[in-house]
Amino acid sequence: MHLLEAVILGLVQGLGEFLPISSSAHLVLVPWLFGWIDPGLTFDIGLHIGTLIAVVIYFWKDWWTLLTAGVKGISTRDGRLFWYLVAATIPGAGIGFILESKAETIFRTPLLIAFMLIIMGIILYWADRRGRKVVGIGDISLKTSLLIGLSQALAIIPGVSRSGITMTTGLLLGLTREDAARFSFLLSTPIILGAGLIKFPEILANPAMVDTNFLVGMLVSAVIGLLSIGFLLRYVQTKDFRPFAWYRFALGTLVIAFVVFRG
Repeated sequence: MHLLEAVILGLVQGLGEFLPISSSAHLVLVPWLFGWIDPGLTFDIGLHIGTLIAVVIYFWKDWWTLLTAGVKGISTRDGRLFWYLVAATIPGAGIGFILESKAETIFRTPLLIAFMLIIMGIILYWADRRGRKVVGIGDISLKTSLLIGLSQALAIIPGVSRSGITMTTGLLLGLTREDAARFSFLLSTPIILGAGLIKFPEILANPAMVDTNFLVGMLVSAVIGLLSIGFLLRYVQTKDFRPFAWYRFALGTLVIAFVVFRG
């Protein structure tokens, strides 16, 4: 891998992890489209560590408030939200662990990714138009939290998008755009952390993996991820998700065309 490739993939991860366009899809498609060697899931984990750093930096005050309230129980809104986030993490983490081998093989095919980009783009567009957008994150219920967490399991398929599916489900369940995005970002913290911890022994056993490209990709994904979170939270205060849906349609169509004409 060239250093420029690591920078580009870090940029792709930082944008795709928090915008509803699927970072995992882009980490497969960018090397495929440009003829690069696929860096594999271990390098992907390094990029995810970068976005974990980003979400922790951005939301550290929120997490500190939630954690301290959660220790005291569920008598407050912050305490309930903390335990709802914990509960919502379990379905996605469990299913993701079971299907990890498929995530490394059959799910990483360009044609499947293209169709998932388009299908989820349609669902995101529809949910954004039909959602009631009246529920704030402080009023979220356990049922809503669990449904959002369960939907997160679908993100094991590149092209679905973890942030995209959780925001879409939040919109369908009545959350405002900003609170659907905020809940999605908070929910991403334990999932990304868990994915990193699972792969960490592999990295320790092969320290040569942590080279300059690994570190540069991680740094770029952290910086761009931090900027992406701030951008989206400001954007959804006044605008809708249509540009992201249209982007998904365009990219999915492009990939299908490449598959057809490349034979």
